[in-house]
Amino acid sequence: MTDFQHLTVLCDETVDAVLTQTSGCYIDATFGRGGHTRKLLAALSPTARVIAFDKDPKAIETGEALAKADPRFSIVHDSFASMKSHVAGLGLLGQVTGVLADLGVSSPQIDDAERGFSFMNDGPLDMRMDTTRGQSAADWLATVSEADLADVLKTYGEERFAKRIARAIVTARGQAPITRTKQLADIVAVAHPAWEKHKNPATRSFQAIRIAVNRELGDLEDFLEQSLAVLAPGGRLAVISFHSLEDRMVKQFINREVKGDDFPPGLPVTWQQMKPGLKKIGKAIEPSPSEVAMNPRARSAHLRVAERLQVFS
Repeated sequence: MTDFQHLTVLCDETVDAVLTQTSGCYIDATFGRGGHTRKLLAALSPTARVIAFDKDPKAIETGEALAKADPRFSIVHDSFASMKSHVAGLGLLGQVTGVLADLGVSSPQIDDAERGFSFMNDGPLDMRMDTTRGQSAADWLATVSEADLADVLKTYGEERFAKRIARAIVTARGQAPITRTKQLADIVAVAHPAWEKHKNPATRSFQAIRIAVNRELGDLEDFLEQSLAVLAPGGRLAVISFHSLEDRMVKQFINREVKGDDFPPGLPVTWQQMKPGLKKIGKAIEPSPSEVAMNPRARSAHLRVAERLQVFS
């Protein structure tokens, strides 16, 4: 069995940002291969606790092995969009010291052709983060309408030629089922009239289809909203994003919660009456040149950090 390696992006920066109490309770909402969690556990006291979430069965295997070795750690096989219900079941709502999330697709997922994420290596057209449930990319492409596919490519992939590519995919599937990653990548390449320099023409289309299949932006929206109920006052939220759609959502969520409730202009209200939920901690953090040199996949990462404020009644 191939050992696919993963380099954790912005590991020190993320753990440093979220770590405010060595005896606290923390959540790693996207465990992956556990880089952030291990860094966090190394800094925590024997009475601390780390709870992780992941949809990927391979990540769960890694997490369960870590849980056997360290009683402070436990992992849940579920999306971070279900974080609030799991934390509520543990009686920990409003008591979590820090929540971190790394929204990137992990290197083992990309490098393993059998997962279907990569247009560089041929494999089954799957793309599911959780291979135990849900619809694969091949199944989704077999039934999605041309109009809906074009909308996904434009919205989630920011693809300028979305309609042209969608038409090509629908035409191709009428001739034969699209079941392999190379097959899809070749269809997109032929349909794409203007390739970006140093970028595979299938990059944006694969990103869009992956986001749709895994409901990534919907899950992210749910997760961000739930973080308010999960975090204790003074608790930190740290989120690493890798493309503009995610980063925009995180930035807008933080800004909205920093501002608080909307009131008519000129109405005299106090800061407490506006009920802000978060305080922004610094500016977005990017990987250092040395990290990007060591791990080129880190180059588009942005880390945003916010702190939970006192809950105003």
